[in-house]
Amino acid sequence: MTKIVNHWIGGRTAEGASGTYGPVTDPATGEVTTKVAFASVEEVDAAVAAAKEAYLSWGQSSLATRTTILFRFRALLDAHRDEIAELITAEHGKVHSDALGEVARGLEIVDLACGISVQLKGELSTQVASRVDVSSIRQPLGVVAGITPFNFPAMVPMWMFPLAIACGNTFVLKPSEKDPSASVRLAELLSEAGLPDGVFNVVHGDKLAVDRLLTHPDVKAVSFVGSTPIARYIHTTASANGKRVQALGGAKNHMLVLPDADLDAAADAAVSAAYGSAGERCMAISAVVAVGAIGDTLVEKIRERAEKIKIGPGNDPTSEMGPLITKVHRDKVASYVAGAADEGAEVVLDGTGYTVDGHENGHWIGISLLDKVPVTAKAYQDEIFGPVLCVLRTETYEEALDLINSSPFGNGTAIFTRDGGAARRFQLEVEAGMVGVNVPIPVPVGYHSFGGWKDSLFGDHHIYGNDGTHFYTRGKVVTTRWPDPADAPTGVDLGFPRNH
Repeated sequence: MTKIVNHWIGGRTAEGASGTYGPVTDPATGEVTTKVAFASVEEVDAAVAAAKEAYLSWGQSSLATRTTILFRFRALLDAHRDEIAELITAEHGKVHSDALGEVARGLEIVDLACGISVQLKGELSTQVASRVDVSSIRQPLGVVAGITPFNFPAMVPMWMFPLAIACGNTFVLKPSEKDPSASVRLAELLSEAGLPDGVFNVVHGDKLAVDRLLTHPDVKAVSFVGSTPIARYIHTTASANGKRVQALGGAKNHMLVLPDADLDAAADAAVSAAYGSAGERCMAISAVVAVGAIGDTLVEKIRERAEKIKIGPGNDPTSEMGPLITKVHRDKVASYVAGAADEGAEVVLDGTGYTVDGHENGHWIGISLLDKVPVTAKAYQDEIFGPVLCVLRTETYEEALDLINSSPFGNGTAIFTRDGGAARRFQLEVEAGMVGVNVPIPVPVGYHSFGGWKDSLFGDHHIYGNDGTHFYTRGKVVTTRWPDPADAPTGVDLGFPRNH
């Protein structure tokens, strides 16, 4: 019997009422294992209404109440991390170790939310004028929404909702319809932790559900992670409807390797950063820029390592890389490799014909490595979102920096060098929101914020960290003046000496 994933509204499962369902596929076999209910406008409205009703009390709840529940949720999340990782592997396809890593990174933000009382401390200035004090406080927004991608079905939602609800908001999540089960399990754990009904809701669906969240008058803010075209649409549409928006888009992350770099370390980093999670992550290194004469040696070292990666089902403990999320996506990724030579690239490794015995219908693709890629090639210009690494050659640091800064994306970047002065120049001169120095994937820890520049971010706020807290709250400044108690009206004795 096919499993059905339903909505979570008002603290309980809400069976789909629209009659529309989407298929959820096991990427390792190609088989449809699950149906997910797609929400109608009325079902989205019901989720928002539940969140709005819950906000009346949750928005006024004490910090101690909120953090106590989040601490309990954290303990449950830790206890069930293997179970959640198995759900991720079954629907996304990533290997179990990658899925566990995803849950661990989500836990970092739950940790941050558990300590939200420090982030929400206000400011006070006394005696700004005679008997006048000024204080600044931050208050929740109300109902906020999150729209999240398929590649991290547990982690990215946890980049959003723990901070949002810790700040006193209520939340409506619209996860990817390709791997929806993890989000519902998180909702169940939140309920088990004691979160009041309606504070966290999950609605599944497609563009219809997304558009309703973007235009609903009771939704005050929208968080999004996904491709750049959709991020731009989310930002434009939600902003036009008066909402606060943080929309994180796509990337083409470059790793600059200088001639003095440890090439073995650089090759190890390039392989893990390019092919980990099958390249389906916005922080993947998809372009290595080799400076000077090291290019041939570096490419050979990358090739040697890449050929040894074991590709197989995510639930096989010996697998190091799993399949891609859908057959359509697999074919699109393969098309970039198939057309690379005609665009002037040298195809060092071609993984497009890869298949796994016994799982021939899975969405398989092997490792691809393209060298001497022109900047005009589609494989370089587009975000491929798969296990394809492009290597570009430059003669100088300045040429490499100009190449990187000319990209329309500015999510993350890295430099590999032994020279501290060169690294310092790069981190100041490169136009990207996150920079790694001998670190290939510079995803910040939870108490620093994540976000890019240029076409990788739409909106003023990065996600989680201090930016996350500020995004989910709004500031209020209170100016207060009290008369001196010695000036109390005649007949009122407060025990102070009279001034007159």
